[in-house]
Amino acid sequence: MKILVLLIAASMLMAILFLALFIRAQKNGQFEDLESPSFRIFNEKQKTGYNAKRKI
Repeated sequence: MKILVLLIAASMLMAILFLALFIRAQKNGQFEDLESPSFRIFNEKQKTGYNAKRKI
């Protein structure tokens, strides 16, 4: 029975931690713009990494 109380307490602590991290991310604007990062690859002017060395 003691392990059940320990597991419930640990799960509640983890839930509160995840909720606090979610609220912090929400306040910092983490979820403001979800579309622009996916289009960033199309707008890159200079190529870096593997594609910079490749001749197309």
